[in-house]
Amino acid sequence: MSDRKQDKNVFQQSLIERQSEAKVVRKIVLIAAIIIFLLIGAVFGGGYFYIKSALKPVDPSNKKEVAVEIPIGSSVSGIGQILQENGIIKNAKVFKYYVKFKNEADFMAGEYQLAPSMTLPEILSKLKTGKVLEEVVFKITIPEGKQLRQIAEIIAEKTNREHDEVFNTLNDSEFVKSMMEKYPDLLTNEILSDQVMYPLEGYLFPATYPFYEEAPSLEKIVTEMLNKTRDVVREYEGQMSEKEMSPHKLLTMASLIEEEATEKADRHTIASVFYNRINIDMPLQTDPTVLYAKGKHKDRVLYEDLEVDSPYNTYKNTGLPPGPIACAGTMSIEAALNPEETDFLYFLATAEGNVIFTKSLDEHNREKAKHITGK
Repeated sequence: MSDRKQDKNVFQQSLIERQSEAKVVRKIVLIAAIIIFLLIGAVFGGGYFYIKSALKPVDPSNKKEVAVEIPIGSSVSGIGQILQENGIIKNAKVFKYYVKFKNEADFMAGEYQLAPSMTLPEILSKLKTGKVLEEVVFKITIPEGKQLRQIAEIIAEKTNREHDEVFNTLNDSEFVKSMMEKYPDLLTNEILSDQVMYPLEGYLFPATYPFYEEAPSLEKIVTEMLNKTRDVVREYEGQMSEKEMSPHKLLTMASLIEEEATEKADRHTIASVFYNRINIDMPLQTDPTVLYAKGKHKDRVLYEDLEVDSPYNTYKNTGLPPGPIACAGTMSIEAALNPEETDFLYFLATAEGNVIFTKSLDEHNREKAKHITGK
């Protein structure tokens, strides 16, 4: 056999092998593509059928009505959670997105008779047309920035109880643990730390609470307040998860912002100062924590006050204090989650209520001399 003929045979054999390999590769690619397509289809199909199922009645054959109470001020997330806990809907999150998609609003507080057989449109219709049947007997208003002792005074005055009775109950270990069982995602073991002064400090949300009976139990009153806190915190679950921030840390930071802010203050910038200091391991040095540690209010913090031996003293300790020092409103909570991006390390509140932010101690001292000491 000539060399030319032999080369031709080798070339043909190589071509056949490459064609065979190409067929195998095409088959592998085709099979892989089919598998990927099927997996994507399964994911989207599963999600579709899950949502479709969640939008259907819990039990079309169960028409037995259940009394469901929707408190005043409940958010869509809060309403969804209440309905899910009472077995009226399958999934609170799907309910929330359904309500947003349908652009539904104007839900009314009250006690409703709802059944597991009801469709979502029927449930929404009920919630929009219902009304509170009972007359409000009295209201309890908790202003922003109040501490647990002050909240106890407000509750005691409104319910004709002794302040010590209310305050002691709020700090009773069995009472606190019973609340923790009701709100495991909100009241975690962080509130039981030996360094935390009062476990429920900062957890009773500042708002106005209506009551429809003359003498509600203290447990009923606290439950209404914790319901509100839970609903508010749930609105920020996504941001908290991104920042790896627990409810306890969020409410602690928000309480510092609440206590330092004035009506004219930019809370987001105040938050930036606190975070900037934490990032460089610099003490927060916020006066409200010193006063909280001493257990009394003063118009002016003296140098001797800064020596108080307490984990809440942010002049002696770095980082956040062990827990909240007051109840914070939504403005401070949002600031705690969305601090401004700045280089500020100091701020100073003037007598006019303005807040001056500075980057260095020299700048801070100059502003302090100008606005505080009058030099």
